[in-house]
Amino acid sequence: MVKQTGKGRYGEVWMGKWREEKVAVKVFFATEEASWLKETEIYETVLLRHENILGFIAADIKCMGTLTELYLITDYHEHGSLYDYLKSTPLDPKAMLNLAYSSASGLCHLHMEIFGTQVKPAIAHRDLKSKNILVKKDATCCIADLGLAVKWFSDKNGVDVPPKKLVGTKRYMAPEVLDKRLNRNHFQSYLMADMYSFGLILWEAARRCVSEGIVDKYQLPYHDLLPTDPSCKDMWEIVCRKKLRPALPSRWRSDECLRQMGKLMTECWAHDPASRLTALRVKKTLAKMMESRDITI
Repeated sequence: MVKQTGKGRYGEVWMGKWREEKVAVKVFFATEEASWLKETEIYETVLLRHENILGFIAADIKCMGTLTELYLITDYHEHGSLYDYLKSTPLDPKAMLNLAYSSASGLCHLHMEIFGTQVKPAIAHRDLKSKNILVKKDATCCIADLGLAVKWFSDKNGVDVPPKKLVGTKRYMAPEVLDKRLNRNHFQSYLMADMYSFGLILWEAARRCVSEGIVDKYQLPYHDLLPTDPSCKDMWEIVCRKKLRPALPSRWRSDECLRQMGKLMTECWAHDPASRLTALRVKKTLAKMMESRDITI
């Protein structure tokens, strides 16, 4: 263990060294054993490995006398989260599209069921936000923090969902989660709730893209409509009752790339889950936008 880099409700995050390589170590409190088990189980899913999903190395339990530490060891990315990166880094269209496309690719792989000699179940994240996406050295993204994720195997036709009703981060919760309309037995519902959150992440990134020499300072979604730590009631009022969404800056209208991004995010955060785009659709649209600008994927 070299130095602590973060702290969360489940424990701490450290940068460590393993075989001379830097690694990230998530240390769970002993009381959070269920979360540690759940996240380890998700990371150990068959065929989950993908360049845009955080690379899992190992999980371990360390007992020191009366103290038990639960470790989850993954690849280390020094840029930190997309949230940290966007706060400090203005983007050009190419950088914005790379971040968006790589995040969509990771989400698409997570959401997809893959049939081979072994089967990778479809997985819904359930806590997508810019703090749970990491930025790699090459300025592409990988999806992290899979502790609340749920798996679905089509042959079982059932969702393995823990009993806790409201999960995730309030600011990013889809309308159907906030007003408790989400069909807990229908797996597609969880995927569509992820897509709503993904629309907000696209908005965060697009605001940091320079056009006409202008760039907006980083803000969280709904920053102008909500208190710093909104309650579920605050969120419900804005998202469900008033059906408000983050404002699209007027400068986007005169920039083709940002105009298309605005359209894309609007189709992700639609009020009706059935009209939202899928991760695959978003990935394909972003790929087209990159091709039209001769950006290699």
